[in-house]
Amino acid sequence: MENPIKNFICISNYFKGNDFLINLKKQGNRVYLITSEKLRDKPWAMEYIDEIFFMPGQDVDWNLDDLLAGVAGLMRHKKIDGIVALDDFDVEKAAFLRENLRMPGMGQTTGRYFRDKLAMRMRAKDAGIPIPAFSALFNDEEINEFADSVDAPWVLKPRSEASASGIMKVHSKEELWQKIHELGNENRIKYLVEQFKPGAVYHCDGLNLKGKTLFSITSQYLATPMEISQGGGIFRSANIPYNTKDDKEIKKVNEQVLKAFGMQHGANHTEFIKCNDDGKIYFLETSSRVGGAHLAEMVEAASSVNLWSEWAKIEDSLVKGKEYKLPKINKGFAGIVLTLSKFEHPDLSGFNDSEVCFRVPLEYHAGLIVKSDNHARVRELLDDYAERLVRDFATVAQQEAVKKLH
Repeated sequence: MENPIKNFICISNYFKGNDFLINLKKQGNRVYLITSEKLRDKPWAMEYIDEIFFMPGQDVDWNLDDLLAGVAGLMRHKKIDGIVALDDFDVEKAAFLRENLRMPGMGQTTGRYFRDKLAMRMRAKDAGIPIPAFSALFNDEEINEFADSVDAPWVLKPRSEASASGIMKVHSKEELWQKIHELGNENRIKYLVEQFKPGAVYHCDGLNLKGKTLFSITSQYLATPMEISQGGGIFRSANIPYNTKDDKEIKKVNEQVLKAFGMQHGANHTEFIKCNDDGKIYFLETSSRVGGAHLAEMVEAASSVNLWSEWAKIEDSLVKGKEYKLPKINKGFAGIVLTLSKFEHPDLSGFNDSEVCFRVPLEYHAGLIVKSDNHARVRELLDDYAERLVRDFATVAQQEAVKKLH
């Protein structure tokens, strides 16, 4: 007996997730996409989308009541079986819809653990997961207690921004209060302060089903997201050797995080730091999505697992009550190098090593992914390509910022 056709609403205020949409459709489902009006002309996989709806406003400015009214109108004629958020900023929107329409999936309380950095830290602390010392900015006495008892430097972090956007490094109690006063009473509650721990930053990308981690792969940022967000680095990441001490420890803590936070199914991207001072692995943040900056393509190059398409198959299996099975996993190595480009369409034909498997298609970006069975070869290529990309393609501002790092 064939499975009945199911109806999915996918939400994305960023142009991403075509592989998800394509594979969800290939499983025999109807796919409805809600995205921003500003993304109308992006090359969405239209042949795999049954209907697309556009919301006015920029990113987080969608009117949620209008969104709910629109989805409720669609539901009058179509039974909706699943709502999926494809980007960080869509997690709250999807949770809001599920709560109001009483649909299965991540609700607003659980959703906060994957969007609100303060909620993440409080939950991790309660679960005994190692994290840098932190404080909310609600109470002046608590802030003073933090500043007097935790060694500087510290970082002020927005609670709900994606990646390392908006982070400010602070070196003294006086500077901390100056920054808090600059934020103002309305905005300070949207931030937290955290001890800055220098060290190597890692990310663990994976897939969950029914609360269990089915697949995960550990990679290291070769320039930290904070350096890059503040204009001081060229983005590089590569997966680390399998079954090393760091690989095992990060995967172990990753499973603890996802279990404590209530991750049931789908893709996830979690970041950790290995502190230079004590060698311990500390949790930084997590998200219920595929990692950005073409990390999905890097993961696929190393493992043969396409996170977007497998996530779509997991969602399909859940609503149809059928078994999901991971594809065969490869244990190779891959890495990405990416920078802003002074050219709209940079000519990367000079990067012609046999290990090159993907060229980043974004305008005004120059980037490549390489893969090999040899971890050292991947790192060697990334180092070489980083120098060449900065020299020949990076913007003047990016070149100057990289010089300052060295």
